[in-house]
Amino acid sequence: MLECKYHRGFSTERLESIQEPKVRRDEKGFYIMTLSEKSKVYFEDFYNFMEMTYERSLKEKELIQNKIACTPVDKSELLSFYRAKSIIIDLLLRTIRRFYTDGSNLGVIMTPWCFGTVMLEKVEVYRERLSKGEVQDENIVDYPYYVIRYIDEIYKTSLLELFDFPEQAFQMRWQYSELLKRYSKMLTDITSSLNSVIKSVKNLGSK
Repeated sequence: MLECKYHRGFSTERLESIQEPKVRRDEKGFYIMTLSEKSKVYFEDFYNFMEMTYERSLKEKELIQNKIACTPVDKSELLSFYRAKSIIIDLLLRTIRRFYTDGSNLGVIMTPWCFGTVMLEKVEVYRERLSKGEVQDENIVDYPYYVIRYIDEIYKTSLLELFDFPEQAFQMRWQYSELLKRYSKMLTDITSSLNSVIKSVKNLGSK
């Protein structure tokens, strides 16, 4: 449980009653094979990781808030740095709560490293929306340019620290991206070939 009020979406009781072939069980407990990585992920391991990361993030948020409170207002860049970190932590906390409490979508159950890359993308999207003024954030008080600049500089390192990951944890995303690019190119080539064949058949039929 998170903060003594957010419950696991897929509790043991729910897993025992769920009729879903994707959910399996062995001597270690309930698990699912993830689509993206073809990895066995135990529900208990997933939730334990979420709980530990959440607690670590809450403690870091408290430290950052204390630093903001103790920093003189004329230290604009330092305050922007703290607020950028606060934005990242808040987004992580919100995402963990959403994934943790979701009891309808098995897609939220994933490996820690996969969740890490999900967070990378979420921070990047949120940063883009902040820069366009599409969302309001309580951490954007003064000097939004500095805050957004610091998000760019620190978000990967900050997430690695909050997850307690080694640096290579985020390298997998680029491998997945490259595979997706190759797959997309292959589909484009196949589509082009099919269109060429269809065009040739139509030309033959019109003669």
